[in-house]
Amino acid sequence: MRDLGRGFGYLMKGQRWVAQHGKQYGVGLLPGLITLVLYAAALVALGLWGTDFVGWATPFSDDWSSPWLGLFRGFLTALLFALALLLSVITFTAVTLLIGQPFYESLSEKVDISVAGHAPESGLPLWRELWISARDSLRVLVRALVWGILLFALGFIPVVGQTVVPVVGFCVTGFFLAEELTAVALQRRGVELRERLTLLRGRKQLAWGFGTPLAVAFLVPFVAVFLMPGAVAGATLMARELAGENDPEDPRGPAGSAGPEGQMSSATGGRP
Repeated sequence: MRDLGRGFGYLMKGQRWVAQHGKQYGVGLLPGLITLVLYAAALVALGLWGTDFVGWATPFSDDWSSPWLGLFRGFLTALLFALALLLSVITFTAVTLLIGQPFYESLSEKVDISVAGHAPESGLPLWRELWISARDSLRVLVRALVWGILLFALGFIPVVGQTVVPVVGFCVTGFFLAEELTAVALQRRGVELRERLTLLRGRKQLAWGFGTPLAVAFLVPFVAVFLMPGAVAGATLMARELAGENDPEDPRGPAGSAGPEGQMSSATGGRP
């Protein structure tokens, strides 16, 4: 249970960090705003033409009598929109991080510098970092979609589907949000996706404490935009603990704790 509080603490520390660094916060808002506009346009288009799409996709029901035709296609339209909303929540962070990779890399580096006086570097060209980020985001998205479809199906179970399943859904989404956000800092430390997932699975409560409140907040798109810079900052602080660079009793990480080479603990399998 202690890790739940630590995870939430990192989220709050990240928001405080960007509040104290106004320039970084302003720059960090841009990717979220761009993503929000793109997603809003897609959802509006779905709202306008979703019924037509469902009608086109279900020609076999054209001859059904009323009210079954309307009920069937209305249900499918609502289901399609619900799935689109779920997909937008799951993918918003990944798309925003991909669009804002240079911005968030810079923000994450400055958080590291403010804590330890230096920032680990991947040594990779920007195009390579973007490719790795896009590839890993797609892999995480596939995992998240499998969970999303499973939980959506379980949601039809009476009582359990309306109580337990939503809680589990937020925890699953929170875990994947934590992975996506810590990836910004951990990729610079040479930690591959499989290693990142292993680290977070070993500290599930830490990931839930950080990511689950974000999953709830990200249901409101405007909130997601304004929390993203602080979420990246907080995830960088949390990544330092996962990488063994922080004093376990001090989430901020004492200055110089990582040493001049920015070494990680051997448990991560990373490199300077």
